[in-house]
Amino acid sequence: VMQPKDEDELQDMMATGLAHNGPAFIRYPRGSGEGVSLKEEPEPIAIGNAEVLREGNDLALWALGPFVAEALSIAKRLSIEEGVEASVVNARFAKPLDENLLHQHAQKCGVIVTLEDHVLPGGFGSAVLEFLQANDPRIPVTRIGWPDAFVDHADSVSDLREANGLSQEDIYKKVLDHFQTASPSERSLAFLE
Repeated sequence: VMQPKDEDELQDMMATGLAHNGPAFIRYPRGSGEGVSLKEEPEPIAIGNAEVLREGNDLALWALGPFVAEALSIAKRLSIEEGVEASVVNARFAKPLDENLLHQHAQKCGVIVTLEDHVLPGGFGSAVLEFLQANDPRIPVTRIGWPDAFVDHADSVSDLREANGLSQEDIYKKVLDHFQTASPSERSLAFLE
């Protein structure tokens, strides 16, 4: 299960799905793309490989699809306003997870936030929680995504996000609150093992 951050990555994921000897699924959002330029030829992505877009040691934002741009914006704001340096990972795959990279970020940052354009139960964040519970159980994780409820129609995606607590300001506050409430002792325990 793949979800592209922009239209260029969408064409790479289509090439990935076509080259894969098995089922492949691409989630893509309602609305227009980011407006990025497209490569001449799509390049298949290694299945399960996430992409690190920004390095930081305080927390890790693992995002899928349109929430990758939100994560980059939030990381920049956290750095400027709070002095918090966040890694940003374009997870690309809800399944399979890039388990090696996720484990590295859990150990390095000690705090994980997932952001997804999907309902929370049974989604990408749930897969991250399951993996960390089995491998890094002391790592505090918070999941940001859609509620498991019927979402009314709206004129725009931004209106839907606003109505469901997913505006950029809402997400920023959730990320900052999660970082501030994850006790330093919990974060430091992860480094001792």
